[in-house]
Amino acid sequence: MIFNSLAFLIFFPVATLVYFLIPHRLRWVWLLAISVYFYISFVPVYILILLTTITIDFFSGILIENAKNKKRKLYLLISILANGGILFFFKYFNFFNENLSVAANFLNVGYEPLLLNIILPIGLSFHVFQSMSYTIEVYRNNQKAERNFGILALYVLFYPQLVAGPIERPQNLLHQFYERHEFDIKRVGSGLALMLGGFLKKIVIADRLALFVNPVFSNVSEYSGISFVIAGVFFTIQIYCDFSGYSNIAVGSARVMGFNIMQNFERPFFAKSIAKFWNRWHISLSTWLRDYLYYPLVFSFKEKTTAKLYLASLITFTLIGLWHGANWTFVIFGAIHGVYLIVGQTTKKFRARIMERIGITKWTKIHHVLQSITVFGLFSLSLIFFRANTLTDAIYILKNLFSGWSTLVSNFLNPQFLNQYIFMGFSKGEFYLSLFLILVLTAFELFQQTIGLKSFIARKPAFWGAFIFALGILSLLIFGRFGGGEFIYFQF
Repeated sequence: MIFNSLAFLIFFPVATLVYFLIPHRLRWVWLLAISVYFYISFVPVYILILLTTITIDFFSGILIENAKNKKRKLYLLISILANGGILFFFKYFNFFNENLSVAANFLNVGYEPLLLNIILPIGLSFHVFQSMSYTIEVYRNNQKAERNFGILALYVLFYPQLVAGPIERPQNLLHQFYERHEFDIKRVGSGLALMLGGFLKKIVIADRLALFVNPVFSNVSEYSGISFVIAGVFFTIQIYCDFSGYSNIAVGSARVMGFNIMQNFERPFFAKSIAKFWNRWHISLSTWLRDYLYYPLVFSFKEKTTAKLYLASLITFTLIGLWHGANWTFVIFGAIHGVYLIVGQTTKKFRARIMERIGITKWTKIHHVLQSITVFGLFSLSLIFFRANTLTDAIYILKNLFSGWSTLVSNFLNPQFLNQYIFMGFSKGEFYLSLFLILVLTAFELFQQTIGLKSFIARKPAFWGAFIFALGILSLLIFGRFGGGEFIYFQF
């Protein structure tokens, strides 16, 4: 079951209504039951994988809490290896064997790779990271071991963030399953508004931009520079609307029932540097790897030299890329951001002097806009590797990014040229509507950054909130592209 489906339109109100009608002591049971149902609607057999990791972590948590000294670390290691092993088997086994075969052939060593015909369980990377955070936090004494197997299972299986996060921490979520949540009309309204915003992002914007993105990345040899730039920019907006839209629906549906889960995005395209961008983009993943990988790496260094800190950053971001998928395109995507961060840090003072010398720092807003545009451009460039089907396709796009621009002026009034390279075979009305929606999104994000919709409505008469909500529903019905498919991050 996916959020943008008719099934969810029925599932959500029924699940929520029953939750508030039944006694408090039975609510966690109900949530667990509907969360299991939500997941098995994809591929039922894969629920066994999640139950395996939950069982391992349930006993590991208790053993860690009761043990002393080295045994605590041993039980933690068992939990991490079990979770990591399951993730490796389903997501990286074939990738590892294929590359091992390439290395063996390079060394003239005969090796026939063993490749398994298995399907990656939906959202496995999210499940595993959330499970591992539980035993790590128990080990760090930030969380008591959970004695109720069902509650721990619910922590991993909680349906709003089951498939694509946010990746929660146990100390933020586990205790909420014990708390009584009364029906609160304001909180419900806030949650529904957040969900509506997520649906608008996904169904109105992301799925529409996919019309122009998919043809280009599916047949790169048929297009040139102008098409690559349009598709690249459109994909950057598409993946943001698709993933942040999912996160909005997840956070909103949980909020309706009284649960607070973390925001995964905070207007990342207003960031003024790559480092600040990652404080705003996929926050649950970036903070997970910061806390459980980067900091431990840094603290393991006897001498914390600048070079070693940069190495830790490069390793962390490379693993961010690998987390997304078993493909060198994802690895390079992550490594690029590690390089961005290192270059940004090493040239920070130099760039500041240049900006001050040319006088741009006197114009603070213009300076900030230029910084945000630069971050957007760098991120879009890295996403070529993220979106390309193969490494060969990504290299082809980069090589031809500036090709064909000379013909743009001479063919600007040529309908056939525009249809093939600008409109990607779709109507110009669809293209201009897409541009308009991007402008509306940018204006709304800027409004949220400066004023905030919640603060704006609070200063207005009560009917304003209902009016804006109705306007959002109407926009969804008029401009929505229903049946646009799964969310992009379901594959991770």
